[in-house]
Amino acid sequence: MPNQQGQKVVVIGAGIGGLTAAALLAKRGYEVQVFEQAAMPGGCASTFKRRGFTFDVGATQVAGLEPGGIHHQIFAELGIEPPAATPCDPACAVYLPGETAPINVWRDPQRWQQERQRQFPGSEPFWQLLTSLFNYSWRFQTRQPVLPPRNLWDMGQLLQAVRPDTLLTLPYTFSTVGQILRGYGLEGDRRLQTFLDMQLKLYSQVNADETALLYAATALGVSQAPQGLYHLQGSMQVLSDRLVVALKQAGGQIHLRHSVEAIQVEQAHASAVAVRNQKTGTTWTVAADHIIANVTPQNLVKLLGAAAPPGYERRVEKLPPAAGAFVVYLGVEQAALPPDCPPHLQFLYDYAGPIAENNSLFVSVSHPGDGRAPAGKATVVASSFTDVNLWWRSPDYAALKQQYTETAIAKLSQYFDLRAANLIHVEAATPRTFQKFTNRDRGIVGGIGQRVSTFGPFGFANRTPISGLWLVGDGTHPGEGTAGVSYSALTVARQVAATAR
Repeated sequence: MPNQQGQKVVVIGAGIGGLTAAALLAKRGYEVQVFEQAAMPGGCASTFKRRGFTFDVGATQVAGLEPGGIHHQIFAELGIEPPAATPCDPACAVYLPGETAPINVWRDPQRWQQERQRQFPGSEPFWQLLTSLFNYSWRFQTRQPVLPPRNLWDMGQLLQAVRPDTLLTLPYTFSTVGQILRGYGLEGDRRLQTFLDMQLKLYSQVNADETALLYAATALGVSQAPQGLYHLQGSMQVLSDRLVVALKQAGGQIHLRHSVEAIQVEQAHASAVAVRNQKTGTTWTVAADHIIANVTPQNLVKLLGAAAPPGYERRVEKLPPAAGAFVVYLGVEQAALPPDCPPHLQFLYDYAGPIAENNSLFVSVSHPGDGRAPAGKATVVASSFTDVNLWWRSPDYAALKQQYTETAIAKLSQYFDLRAANLIHVEAATPRTFQKFTNRDRGIVGGIGQRVSTFGPFGFANRTPISGLWLVGDGTHPGEGTAGVSYSALTVARQVAATAR
């Protein structure tokens, strides 16, 4: 075991990635302090309460709770019970324009195979390729490679994870989903293209033409058993609450309503952070041997200021524009939901060119007794991607927000019964809302688009160019979702521990 005696770690941000890294390192003997500018932990996977309803802020489903999954593995190391959860089956019910029956993404692999063969005749060779790539990549990922590698230790971990079947993925390293569709002669299948665009936009931030094939194979394959997506009992907040308990049990500390305003660098080593207590306005400096930033790469550059390495800063500046989210939160009577309503749905309302802003809605619905709504009532949370700049430049923000809210409710009313008698609470969030409560740069969400140029070996590393400074969260490989950010946190914990050997 490496010698962590007296080693101090500061974690900036109490999102799932930050809390996971903090709890793991505290368990391994480090002195850990977490500073979170919000009033509660969880970041984009936190919750808020209104009129008896509990709404998940952003993230609404979890992968990796199955035995051997990343969350299961981390909770086992921390010695705490995983939260209660039910598998999502179907993982998502996808509605295409003008169609009243959904494309159900079933958890059972055979049932999903039958569904896609019925929905997309002639496409099975494409899906079989995705399945093979998923199996190769998943086995590779379970051996905990470090991607992208930044030193000899990272490279050693990467090479140890490689097996012969891993090499079968190499010919597809630079391929996109769009290229493979054309290779199989499927580019003219409009329904398949639209379905893939809708699903991949959720996970990769970009459409099928731009999404890296190897990322898509994982994103589209993780819904099936023995993996799967899960609906947490209570709310998404239970995930961060369990991590906070583990952190404190291991002697770590968490400071809410405390903002880190700068990272100090001395001789190319991150040495301290400047902290401000939001309640008192008091500021002070906290020294650390390691600083873990659970922030976006854009926020990290701002925290470094003049100490940001020029090459790193340029790379961040050249990133394609990141998306924001418009989210509407509805508290409704149970009567507003159709019978046997799936937990997750996705709607596209017309085929007007590429998926347009506010044109696709991803919807999460509470279950009776899952802790999100009083008896006889339910929550409906619907989100769509949006251009963050629109919300910062609008001359009438309130009017724009109201317009988007009314449009979303009108679209949802095509599926749900949202008459006034069934609507109990209506609230909306925009990129400006997310910026205020999560401090993410301009309110961007979902990480970096998983194009070939930013995926896997070409993505942002956990190990930054500054010694002692680490990046976790959805800006890193593999990013996106609680499973991805948890894997990035586990990688950082291993890297930090390796420095003490």
